[in-house]
Amino acid sequence: MRFLSTLIVLGALGYGAYYLNNTQPELKHKALEMINTGTFHTLEARFTARQIMEKERLNLLKDTEHRYSDPTLRFHPYLLMEVKFTNKDFQTEEGIILWDLIDGEMVLDTRNWDKTHGFADCINAGADRYEYKILTTIAESGGQADRQSLMSTLSMEPHLLEAWLDRARKKKLVVQHGNHYRIHLHDPLVNVRPSTFIADPLVTKSCKHSERLNRRYTPSQIKKAAEAAFGSDFAIRTTRDVFLPIYSITVQNPDGSLHTSHWNALNGKQISHANLIE
Repeated sequence: MRFLSTLIVLGALGYGAYYLNNTQPELKHKALEMINTGTFHTLEARFTARQIMEKERLNLLKDTEHRYSDPTLRFHPYLLMEVKFTNKDFQTEEGIILWDLIDGEMVLDTRNWDKTHGFADCINAGADRYEYKILTTIAESGGQADRQSLMSTLSMEPHLLEAWLDRARKKKLVVQHGNHYRIHLHDPLVNVRPSTFIADPLVTKSCKHSERLNRRYTPSQIKKAAEAAFGSDFAIRTTRDVFLPIYSITVQNPDGSLHTSHWNALNGKQISHANLIE
C-alpha cells in the first residue's frame, strides 16, 4: 500500500513538472535559477564605470571641488526574445527583441537605447489584439483617424467598430474629439517593426550575488502583449531573462550634497532615473 502511494505521489509530481514545463516555462527557469545559487544571465558590459567617469568628467565634475564617490553596479531586468514575423513585402524575417521588465517598453535600438512609448499603458489596460489594431491604424494615419477611415482600413461593420472603440475609450487608450480619434498618449510610438536593432552581438554571461532591480512586468505579460500587437504571423521562438548592467555614479558636491546619475554599461549612455524607479 505504501509503495502504491509513493508511485501515485511520484506520478503526480512528474505530471506537475511536465505541465509547468509546457505551460509556464518561465516558472521552470525561475526555479532553476534559484537552485543554481543565485546565478543569472547578464548582458556583457562594453564599458567600465571608470571609462564612463573619465569620458564624462567635464559634464559630471563642474570643478575641482566636485569629487567622485565609488561607483556601484546594479542589474536591470529585460526579456530577450528570439522572434520571427512577416514584413510589409510578406517576407519572413527573424530577429531579437529586448523588452524592459520595469517600464514595460520595447528597446528599438541598442546604440541609443531608444524605446517604444505606449506598450506599458496597453499592458496595464489589458489591451487585446483588436485594440492594438485600432492603435496601429490611428498611428499609420498620422496620429488621428475618423470613424469612416477606421472602418474602411479595418474592413469592419459599424457596430463592431463602435464596440471596439468604446472598449478602447473606457481603457483610456484612445480619446475622441468630434468624429476623430487619437491615441491617448503624448508622442505615442507603438507601430514599430517587431525587432530590436542590435548594433553589436549580444553576449551573455553568468553572474552571482549581485543587486538586481525588481521587475514590474512578468515575461508572460510581455509575451501576451507582443503576440497581440504584432499580428498573427508573429511568433516567439525562445525567451530568456537577461539583465542589463548599469552603473550608479555619484558626485560629491562642495556643500556636502550628492548627485547620482545612472549609466548603461552596454553603450555608455546615461539612463533616465524614471526608468529605475522600483
